[in-house]
Amino acid sequence: MKDIQNHQDYRNIDIDQVGVKGIRYPITVRDKDEGEQQTVAKINMYVNLPHQYKGTHMSRFVEILNEHSRRISLRNFSEILEEMKARLDAASAHMEIAFPYFINKKAPVTGSQGLMEYECTIKGSLNSSMDLMLIIHVPISTLCPCSKEISEFGAHNQRGEVRLQVRFGKFVWIEDLIKLVEESASSDVYSVLKREDEKFVTERAYQNPMFVEDIVRDISRKLNTDPNITWFAVESENYESIHNHNAYAYIEKHKA
Repeated sequence: MKDIQNHQDYRNIDIDQVGVKGIRYPITVRDKDEGEQQTVAKINMYVNLPHQYKGTHMSRFVEILNEHSRRISLRNFSEILEEMKARLDAASAHMEIAFPYFINKKAPVTGSQGLMEYECTIKGSLNSSMDLMLIIHVPISTLCPCSKEISEFGAHNQRGEVRLQVRFGKFVWIEDLIKLVEESASSDVYSVLKREDEKFVTERAYQNPMFVEDIVRDISRKLNTDPNITWFAVESENYESIHNHNAYAYIEKHKA
């Protein structure tokens, strides 16, 4: 049968990325406490396409995934990218894996347990060298320092989210990055809280007021001291409770 994809294209235009998006697929993620965690990811896979080819072979992306069934993780990310380059005769390969990650989190006083969900993404590109990035979304709680200072009774607080992106030299635990972020906020967010826990959480936040500026600076200070982190970008967004807008701050750092 004719292979139309391999026919010559005469428009003389290279394509930077071509492939498949939105594949739902089971993957295995390393879990610091349990060893491994099974989850379901949304996967995007691309390669470059030189100007002389009309198209790429889309089915080969899915074939590669099937050959690595349930073994897709940070440990073999580069192996999959190498296979994409070889099987699709490409100079560069790119893959994005977005998945929910769950941690069994105890309430601070009663110890009541509940699963917290964190949105994670692994992005990798392989050209002449490997580039790997981990992205984590962490829900947080903040209390406004200005509101506490000027109010006679209480202060306004709100939920927010920190989006942390890191490049690293060797393996990094998702749990460690989540803990680093949560310890930089006014308070954690929990899935289960009893009355004693609510009292503790609200009082802790009141004793630890934070602007979004404080949060990104504190996280940046901690990441700066970690020699394994080679690059990071951290952004904090408050879903304001008394304003008709969100508060936002962002820091990016290329470490030597």
